[in-house]
Amino acid sequence: MTHFDSYVAIGDSFTEGLNDTLPDGSFRGWADRLAEILAGGRDDFRYANFAIRGKMLAEIMDEQLPIALDIKPDLVTVCAGGNDIIVPGADVDEVAAEFEKGIVKLREAGIEVLIFTGPDTKGLSVMSILRSKVGIYNAHLWAIADRHGAKVVDLWAMHVLHDLRAWSDDRLHFTPEGHRRIALRAAEVLGVPTESDWREPWPESTAPVNWLTLRRSDLEWTKTHLLPWIRRQLRGESMGDGVLPKRPQLAPITVPAPMTTKQTVAALAEQSVAEHSKSA
Repeated sequence: MTHFDSYVAIGDSFTEGLNDTLPDGSFRGWADRLAEILAGGRDDFRYANFAIRGKMLAEIMDEQLPIALDIKPDLVTVCAGGNDIIVPGADVDEVAAEFEKGIVKLREAGIEVLIFTGPDTKGLSVMSILRSKVGIYNAHLWAIADRHGAKVVDLWAMHVLHDLRAWSDDRLHFTPEGHRRIALRAAEVLGVPTESDWREPWPESTAPVNWLTLRRSDLEWTKTHLLPWIRRQLRGESMGDGVLPKRPQLAPITVPAPMTTKQTVAALAEQSVAEHSKSA
């Protein structure tokens, strides 16, 4: 039993759950997993998730935050600003100042708030160039949490996320196992007991590493993920155009059914291929 009876998640693709894909093609993600932990099988626990991929900070604060304030749940998780700071020329200090305004409103409403630092991108080829901006933004987030009594899930300090198997091929979103561990860490920060430990070591990896395969991987990533992102930026488009929130109202939790043997084998095979590609 936890002291949370209601929970609202706001944010972008991280909170929507990309790429923690369910058998029906929808996304689960750390927020759904955290809600399942908080619910603990209770029928009276309610959860909503307004997060939409590609959303910028201003959109999250203008579109999602007011609904969360109207609902006034026991807990709101906020992860926003990541899509802003990766844009060339973005002022990280200004982004942080706007983020703080939203946290102030939630705390003044008496809502418990959980925020997330950005992860350390040092081990991600190409994406490591964002490391300094993420680090500066994280420093702001810790200061904001300290000023307003918010709790922090420090993704930067989660050493298990330094393993490439925690990351999807797009180098922006997490794998199902990455999401699972983040949910466990979030529950720990909230003081909620869990049956598993997010610190559990990854299984031994035997995937070979060579510079030629890594180079090919970077080229494929650029073609598949980076160039389409640049085109969307130039056109003023977003991944979230036309996408609706997956849980637009507070509702009881339904835990996804376990995957069939066939689905499990397929998922493991896909992860093995992805692991080989990344570590190579």
